[in-house]
Amino acid sequence: MWTKLIIVAFLAVIVYNLGAGLYYLMTDKGQSDRMVKSLTRRIGLSVLLILLVILGIWLGIIKPHDIGR
Repeated sequence: MWTKLIIVAFLAVIVYNLGAGLYYLMTDKGQSDRMVKSLTRRIGLSVLLILLVILGIWLGIIKPHDIGR
């Protein structure tokens, strides 16, 4: 249960940073680096989420299932 909540929270923050990057792209018109910082945070959070999922599978906290069987 907690793993699903953590993953959904990470995804929500990632989508928020993506939206913030779009907003800064439209409003700043190249005058600041807020868009670059927002998208950099999004990439960092995405990489961290992938690593946490891999670690969770390796430790046995997350159990993947085989859909093909």
